[in-house]
Amino acid sequence: MPAILVALVVYPVVVAAACLFLPVRAAQALSVLSGVAAGVLTIVLVPAVAHQDVTIGFLRLDALGAVFLLANGFLYAVLTVYSVGYFRAEEQLADFPRYARRFYAGFNVFAWAMLVAPLVTGLALLWIAVEITTVVSALLVAIDDTDAASEAAWKYVLIASSGLGIGLLGTIVMYSAGASVIGAHYDLAFAPLLAVSHHLQATPIRLAFVLAVVGYGTKMGLVPVHTWLPDAHSEAPTPVSALLSAGLLSTSFYAILRFYQVAVGTLGPGFPQGVLLVFGVLSLLLAALSLLGQHDVKRLLAYSSVEHMGILAIGIGFGAPLAYAGVLLHVLAHAAAKANAFMGAGSFLRRYRTKELGVIRAGLDVLPWSAPLFLLAILALSALPPFGIFRSEFELVAGGLASGRHVFAVVLVVLVTVAFAGLSWAATRMVRAPAPAGGRPLPPRGETSAWMVVPMVAGLVVLLILGVHPPGDLADLLARGVAELGSTR
Repeated sequence: MPAILVALVVYPVVVAAACLFLPVRAAQALSVLSGVAAGVLTIVLVPAVAHQDVTIGFLRLDALGAVFLLANGFLYAVLTVYSVGYFRAEEQLADFPRYARRFYAGFNVFAWAMLVAPLVTGLALLWIAVEITTVVSALLVAIDDTDAASEAAWKYVLIASSGLGIGLLGTIVMYSAGASVIGAHYDLAFAPLLAVSHHLQATPIRLAFVLAVVGYGTKMGLVPVHTWLPDAHSEAPTPVSALLSAGLLSTSFYAILRFYQVAVGTLGPGFPQGVLLVFGVLSLLLAALSLLGQHDVKRLLAYSSVEHMGILAIGIGFGAPLAYAGVLLHVLAHAAAKANAFMGAGSFLRRYRTKELGVIRAGLDVLPWSAPLFLLAILALSALPPFGIFRSEFELVAGGLASGRHVFAVVLVVLVTVAFAGLSWAATRMVRAPAPAGGRPLPPRGETSAWMVVPMVAGLVVLLILGVHPPGDLADLLARGVAELGSTR
């Protein structure tokens, strides 16, 4: 199993470098193989990590990290497949070979950094991995070279880099607190820090945790440091938007969880859970209201991501084991559902040549596969059964009630219902509403490419499995992840 960790850290970078020099079709094929291999390898790791940590050198994978690794491996697999069909219509353009080589090189590095983040042993290496995602994903946001894309990329770089600067300060404060107990030789490895968390001074840990929530919360999309997110998600190529929304945000949440574990060990659960409840409720409130008035389908999904990051923060704030279980399941289910929603939106964009919700109509008449799969993804994001998000949010609410935080549990249910109204109204109009008479003619019926449909089918299968009956090894992994989150309470 340690060899798998090494492989995941090494080969995507090699693939990325190769994509800069290979012909387009070869770069596409190699990227697909790389993504599918990552998906398979992360699944292979599940049974082992469900029972014990896997460690080699500066790489260490425990159950908590494995949940996020599994989500990112799945996204890497389906989105590299999807990208082949997404760019098929542009292959005849004169500058497409150069564009494609840049895209696949950047996309593989982006996915690589998200695979590395849950694997590294220390907070400093984790910060570096998340910072790499900022630089690479910003270049990918701007890759279409339009004014709107360039503006969105600059906004993203400025806000996210400022946030990660705050996160770096939190890391330094945490190092100082750890070194005062462990000794000057301390290298910011996470396990020793957690082991002595009960002996750390309260004030620097409190400060480090708040800095981490604000800093990494910028990349996670927590309000009020979320403002880069709608623009970047809207202007990036759809595979990049999907990886940003379904993977990068939760990877930043993973970083916050590492600080949370230490903070609970030092301070007890009250302060860190209170901080996350405040940020979570504010994020969920703004996102739910914003979903009611969107005119751009990708911005709609971006605010849905803010909503779900708020839900994750609230779930940890509840502090109950059942809520922790819901959070970890939600990470996986949201990755599948949000990827499917963005892939469906990309199919609409390719067919209708617009992101405007007011123009996209009669989707079932135009996209016989993508339109219903997109609608199912929206229903899954809205926590309807039998999909995985229904199961995870049910556990979250039950955990909130069990922890005695009844008001926050009610607020969660009410705001999720408001978000459901905004999402379902927009998606239903896109798929079911007839085209207005005398208006813009509908595109011809038919899918752009089967490469864009197959990954959505895979995502739907994952959502059903997570909602109906998660496999035994996955259930064991989630249970061990819950134990790790609750071990310092």
